[in-house]
Amino acid sequence: MHFIIDRNRMVQEIQHVAKAVSSRTTIPILTGIKLVATTGGLTLTGSDSDLSIEAFIPTTEEDMEIVTIHEEGSIVLQAKYFVEIVKKLPGETIEIQVQDQFAATIRSASSVFNLNGLDPEEYPRLPQLEEDLLFSLPQDMLKNVIRQTVFAVSTQETRPVLTGVNFETENGELTCTGTDSHRLALRKTKVERNTEELTFHNVVIPGKSLQELSKILEDSSDPTEVVVTDNQVLFKLGNLLFFSRLLEGKYPLTSGMIPTQAKTSFVLKTKPFLQTLERALLLSREGKNNVINLKTLEGEQIEITSTSQEVGKVTERLDTSNVEGEDMRISFNGKNVIDALKVIDSDDIHITFTGVMSPFVIRPTDSDHYLHLFSPVRTY
Repeated sequence: MHFIIDRNRMVQEIQHVAKAVSSRTTIPILTGIKLVATTGGLTLTGSDSDLSIEAFIPTTEEDMEIVTIHEEGSIVLQAKYFVEIVKKLPGETIEIQVQDQFAATIRSASSVFNLNGLDPEEYPRLPQLEEDLLFSLPQDMLKNVIRQTVFAVSTQETRPVLTGVNFETENGELTCTGTDSHRLALRKTKVERNTEELTFHNVVIPGKSLQELSKILEDSSDPTEVVVTDNQVLFKLGNLLFFSRLLEGKYPLTSGMIPTQAKTSFVLKTKPFLQTLERALLLSREGKNNVINLKTLEGEQIEITSTSQEVGKVTERLDTSNVEGEDMRISFNGKNVIDALKVIDSDDIHITFTGVMSPFVIRPTDSDHYLHLFSPVRTY
């Protein structure tokens, strides 16, 4: 194998692929990145068996030569060394040549590295997916959907299915749900589909996979094609393929959890509410549940309090509008609500309560595409 490649493009693609490589894998070959040079260009692959990323770099793009292939071939190089070497090379191009016994020589300007490689034949093949269930949505939209749901997934492995985001489609609408059983984030969006009959349920994508995907997605309207099978999902971003396994198990039915009635509701400014909760959390974060108390006052105001027996107490009042229903007093995990407020893009939020010990809902006032549901905390 022998090729010369533009250094900047190599750095960009190798950083994407390296996101799938885990240092904790028990399979030695998966600590490496596979390089395959063909007449069409260079393919880079990284995998930890749960997550696989493949990037293809064509020889020419928009009439510019990116890769010159002198000899076809393949090799697997240790990711932790290869990625850092490529990032720090001095020249504008990189030349990689493989001799016998999988020994690679990497040249750039006056720098020469000799790296021992591994047999590419031992590298696992990426799955070939049937593209029956396929839909697409813009990259910036997918990035937003992930941002507004993935923070709510569970970090506890006791219920593995809750460590992922549940994707469901019906009538051309995608619904994504993240929950750790104490809070829930739900986001809906329209998608382009290849068939009228695109309907699937219980497609649970690991939160860790989505966080890595989010780092690769760009803030552009370029389409992302999504292919769903029984145990894998594939995201196609131009010349990059992002595979993730799906989580096994039945995702809880969340549609029935969202209350339709309200005993008390009001509208708040998002940013002042967020800042108030952050100040209140300064005292309560020592406690186990980050407990913050909220009660309604006369004259369209609410009072936020937080008490720590060792530290002290904070009290703050906020103006509300559109107040409806009865007086309310409730305690909740302040950190959970703060996490949700940080991903709400609206200036105003609508909060509805169904009772002291019942879940409450926060929605942006200018959108019905997403909502957040929280369980209260019992303080007595």
